[in-house]
Amino acid sequence: MDKNVKIVFQDGVEIEGKSFGAYTSAAGEIVFNTAMVGYNESLTDPSYKGQIMVMTFPIVGNYGVPDENALVDEIETWIESNQIQVTGLVVSYYSDDFSHWNAIQKLGDWLKAHNIPGVYGVDTRAITNKLREEGSTLAKIVAENDIEFYDPNVNNLVDQVSIKEVKRYNEGAAIKIVLVDCGVKNNIIRCFLKRDVEIIRVPWNYDYSTLEYDGLFISNGPGDPQMCEATITHLKKSLQEDQPIFGICLGNQLVSLAAGASTFKLKYGHRSHNQPVQLVGTKKCFITSQNHGFAVDDSKLPEVFKTFFSNLNDGTCEGIRHESKPIFTVQFHPEAMGGPVDTEYLFDEFIEEIKK
Repeated sequence: MDKNVKIVFQDGVEIEGKSFGAYTSAAGEIVFNTAMVGYNESLTDPSYKGQIMVMTFPIVGNYGVPDENALVDEIETWIESNQIQVTGLVVSYYSDDFSHWNAIQKLGDWLKAHNIPGVYGVDTRAITNKLREEGSTLAKIVAENDIEFYDPNVNNLVDQVSIKEVKRYNEGAAIKIVLVDCGVKNNIIRCFLKRDVEIIRVPWNYDYSTLEYDGLFISNGPGDPQMCEATITHLKKSLQEDQPIFGICLGNQLVSLAAGASTFKLKYGHRSHNQPVQLVGTKKCFITSQNHGFAVDDSKLPEVFKTFFSNLNDGTCEGIRHESKPIFTVQFHPEAMGGPVDTEYLFDEFIEEIKK
């Protein structure tokens, strides 16, 4: 019989549930995710480091978990990093039975193997409404032993998830891209390799000015962008040059900060697979996958930068673009896995700018 656990919010609200992962206590920032599929990818997304994820989709676990050790091109085939990044998972109904052609184990067993607690049998709609009204907050999953609340945003989470040494992929390709790893998702690397480029993956605080490269890419990642002072310092120098620069998610925020803009924490963040964004200056709308708790204040952008995309739900900045240099960023995920892929063409645009 599954053991009882409870979710305790910072304001004192407690919700009783059942355990299906590791029977252990965990704390972090609690956020909701509206994806219908892709829990394996979301759980391993470094952008979720230090967070308790609440899945709004009513049934989770029905297609199991693929082989986390399967590799293609030296990166994990089916997941977005080499480990589960969340501190806990909360779902309405957990399916212990699974069926999928590449599944090898239950979601609950995978969580247990990584010592991550899972909670089911709770009203995730009520939790989502609470977070939408009050904003993202701290919470903890309490099993046998109570623990203190933990705010992950006071730490440099990027330093925890970034690679520690320089790593190269597809060496010898005609185009060389420096990828600044702030918590990069594997599918970003896959998207570049599919376009036959050499990737020089460097730590978040690495001085890449000593390297020879054709384009600069700044990855996604967790936490407060202002924690990444070293990255911002390096980017300020890069913005003075003419080489193409592309940033995604946290990369958008870091390039914007280097350009002179500011960032702020969103009430409950954008964490869904169906966020509509508009290409500024047109009537084109794209459906995007997003996961971030901070946003760029585009009112403070210098004149040489323009807003690239805007969010049609709340009007926030979804990317910036230099008016004359090949520099652009987006807040959403063009590499979304498993989708939508409406904006994957931006990788092609970046490569074309390099070729020019």
